[in-house]
Amino acid sequence: MKASFFPTRFSQIAALVLLLALGLGIRLYDLTDLPLDFHPTRQLLSALKARGMYYETLTNVPAEQRSFAIQQWKFRAAIEPEVIERLTAFTYQFTGEQLWVARIYSSLFWVVGAVFLFLLARRLTSADGALAATAFYLFAPYAVTASRSFQPDPLMVSLIVIFWRAVYEWSKEPASYKWAVIAGLFGGLAIYVKFVAAFFIIGGGLGSALRRDSLRDVVRRPQIYVMALLGILPGAAYVVYGVWVAGFLGQQFGGRFIADYFLSPAYYLGWIGTLNLVIGGAVLTLSLFGLFFFDNQNRRFALGLWAGYFLFGLYFNYHISSHDYYSLPLIPIAAISLAPLADWLFAQLTKVAESRFARLAAIAILLLGLFAALWNLRAEMKRVDYRPEAAMWAEIGELIGGRSVVALTQDYGSSLAYWGWMNPVPWQTYGDTVYHADMRGSQNKFESTFADLASKKDLFLVTDFDELNRQPLLKEKLSGIPIFAEGDGYVIYDLTSTDLH
Repeated sequence: MKASFFPTRFSQIAALVLLLALGLGIRLYDLTDLPLDFHPTRQLLSALKARGMYYETLTNVPAEQRSFAIQQWKFRAAIEPEVIERLTAFTYQFTGEQLWVARIYSSLFWVVGAVFLFLLARRLTSADGALAATAFYLFAPYAVTASRSFQPDPLMVSLIVIFWRAVYEWSKEPASYKWAVIAGLFGGLAIYVKFVAAFFIIGGGLGSALRRDSLRDVVRRPQIYVMALLGILPGAAYVVYGVWVAGFLGQQFGGRFIADYFLSPAYYLGWIGTLNLVIGGAVLTLSLFGLFFFDNQNRRFALGLWAGYFLFGLYFNYHISSHDYYSLPLIPIAAISLAPLADWLFAQLTKVAESRFARLAAIAILLLGLFAALWNLRAEMKRVDYRPEAAMWAEIGELIGGRSVVALTQDYGSSLAYWGWMNPVPWQTYGDTVYHADMRGSQNKFESTFADLASKKDLFLVTDFDELNRQPLLKEKLSGIPIFAEGDGYVIYDLTSTDLH
């Protein structure tokens, strides 16, 4: 039997508990800072929805404010079910409106996923490899930032990992309906939370089913249809309701796939950039090398996970580079792929660290590396304090008052909507113009676009001056318009004082 670096059950459990505790602790550090550190537009979308749900239950606030909060919630697009928003709004009834509530939930979901990742990786390799996989899953820098964000993705990833664990157990007992039902339920929940999970559910399901059997044998098993039915039903019911009953999903499935991108080097380079951001080039290389260290059956399972991600990137060929959090499921895929390589490395370490002193030195080095990673993550969180921005947006909201406004901000006006209690019309970014050109084959004339939008509004707010510099026509246009108000970080132009027709 192969020697283990963590030879006893106690040492394995202690190491896992330490990783889980530190993983949760680093995510709860700087808990009350504003959710502006990671894709603020997406996080504030969920924040506005949760606030609207919460205000709908309140009776002790002004009727106008309550109505406006509900309107902000229902006005915004609903692509996936509002699960995390509902849960957060419910908790607001006990805590009050505190954005850190969502951060706690997302962090807990991710850490729960770590438990099931450990259980799965241990089945694929050993406790040593599983602990290394869990450590990467918990402490990869991108994972820490993304998994504490107010959006459905951390919950989705956790459900995907639980599905992988269940479907792998089913593959070892293919006649078992218990594991088939468990896998189907969690796979269906993952897809229900966010539809993109389907790629990773199908990839993991096929990888498990084809570990030992041929496709012909698999399709003869009734359990596979039980899993498929349970996996499809929740998401399908939501789509049917959203498209044909309530009607709010009718326009939400376009713009995901742009065929021309396959001929553009920028698409592939953008995808590589996402890989570098999410897991890093070194980890990508090591995780792919890790596939060689699996036995044949487990390699098929791991390849199924990678195939799911690859097909996902081909279909969502615009979002794969522009929305890096779409690649969040890549983190557990890479972690699982690192497990056999880590298992081999720990086996070599166990051989050379035979004495008690050598083993203690090796443990000290591991703890030092973990501490260094945590310290860097803490320093990055502490580097920027976003709390003062709430006051700035509230100030802008008061200055604007009841006037209508066009906004060029870092988050499509979401911060102004949340803290300024307004509904600004966002001015498109340079990236938007490129995207819509790809979608429609042409760009709108600047003058007609500005005249059509700005002539209907009273004010033009600018807080994203880097973006303004990328749009010289807009910058020149605004330079000839009187300033209504300005302050630290913003300028408001008065559109009513000039002829824009």
